[in-house]
Amino acid sequence: MKQRIITGVVAAALFLPIVFYGGLPFVLLTYFLASVGLYELLKMKKLSIFSVHGLLTLLFLWVILYPEQYSDIVNTFYYTKTELGIAFILLLLAYTVITKNRFTFEDVGFSILSAIYVGIGFYFFIETRDAGLVYIFYSLFMIWATDSGAYFVGKATGKTKLWPEISPNKTVEGSVGGVVCALIVAVLFSLLTEINANLLALLAITAVLSIFGQIGDLVQSAFKRHFGVKDSGNILPGHGGILDRFDSLLFILPLLHFFHLW
Repeated sequence: MKQRIITGVVAAALFLPIVFYGGLPFVLLTYFLASVGLYELLKMKKLSIFSVHGLLTLLFLWVILYPEQYSDIVNTFYYTKTELGIAFILLLLAYTVITKNRFTFEDVGFSILSAIYVGIGFYFFIETRDAGLVYIFYSLFMIWATDSGAYFVGKATGKTKLWPEISPNKTVEGSVGGVVCALIVAVLFSLLTEINANLLALLAITAVLSIFGQIGDLVQSAFKRHFGVKDSGNILPGHGGILDRFDSLLFILPLLHFFHLW
């Protein structure tokens, strides 16, 4: 617990000033976090990011992450993000031939989906910050409330297992408690900030996001259980890896955009 607290304080001291500042430093931070997340995911399948196929996958991720506000730079080269993404997919497929199938079609599929999974979530991390600081903090506090509520309510009253094959300690009672705590955060943000939604709409959106945040956490648990690892990485002592900390956000940030909350 002590290690978790120390890591959390240090990470917040480094992370929060960049979040407040926004702009290019925030974009660069997001690129770093996403790159580490991709490294963690590829490592689970014993695919090295420090290889030709790893570099191609990393560049594919960077294309996905490329923020909308800088799109004019790419347009000057007469290529769209979609065209660049297709090029990297074709290069990965071609690499299976070059390696005489040591890098397989299955590896290509895993690499592409990994880049998309990590890239889309972190892309909307950039877009959410660009929409306004309030939406970043709404997302963070809502997820923290969901996680904390699920943990403490589940520990106190949990009896019905939620999904024991994937995460044995999670309970239905804890899951409901997490949603309730997230709704409390929604009420506070509706009263204390200028978030662009009335209370009823924000409560409905928050309930959906809290549920999908828990699904994102279960997806990451499923990855780790499938590949037989405890944590996705060890860059955050006491917390695990980047994917362990951002698993819920990777699911809810795209949904924030779909709900047109800003």
